[in-house]
Amino acid sequence: MQRIFQRFLDQLNICRDVGEFQLAMAEAITSFDLSCFAYLRMPRDQLAPAALISNYPVLWTDHYLRQHYEKLDPVIAQAHKWDEPFEWGISTPASEITPAEAQFFDEAAEFGIRCGLTIPVQDGHGPVAAVTFASDAPRREFLQIIEQNKRVLQLMSLCLHFQVRRKLDDRPPDSMAGLTPREFDCIRWVAEGKTAWETAQILQISENTVIWHIENAKRKLGVRTKSQIARLLGRATQDGSKCS
Repeated sequence: MQRIFQRFLDQLNICRDVGEFQLAMAEAITSFDLSCFAYLRMPRDQLAPAALISNYPVLWTDHYLRQHYEKLDPVIAQAHKWDEPFEWGISTPASEITPAEAQFFDEAAEFGIRCGLTIPVQDGHGPVAAVTFASDAPRREFLQIIEQNKRVLQLMSLCLHFQVRRKLDDRPPDSMAGLTPREFDCIRWVAEGKTAWETAQILQISENTVIWHIENAKRKLGVRTKSQIARLLGRATQDGSKCS
């Protein structure tokens, strides 16, 4: 397990574009007998298209984005409300979903997407993201795979989100230009509620190194607590988005 996770991290470190991120995750999940995944990042502007990295069938993803299913998708709706991973599938009782949502699940099943595990990634300073691992396998078999590997899949999801955001479309706010890139990485994850240990796993550094970077950032920013970091980073990001 550790070898698979480490190889995945190594691949993420050298990814440069959407295609390479897709290949890195697709290769990793085959080790868990999972067939497909989707990383969906929601835009701040509701009229803008969602950002998608996936190895789902192309016909399905094209149809999904063309129909703006991210606004209907019951999985995404639940990801907006829940912090914890959750399972879903075509066997969801009709009483729990609308007719439109039931039709959505039926359409997805036609493309081999019958059940899945979705891991919400709450990004307090930008779009909400969700990473889904899906399968056409019988539900019981799928749930056994998920139960055995849920923790590592959570870590992989966070690492994918971090690297995509860092390499493809993210930069520190101007008001935090005095921070080193690693200091900014650390306080951003702390501001999103991650512990020093979780941040260390995501960034592939030691927990003590994370704490050291956080303390340096606090000193430079003139704050003392994690909640102050979160508020300061939130204001800086909002100000930056207004100017962009």
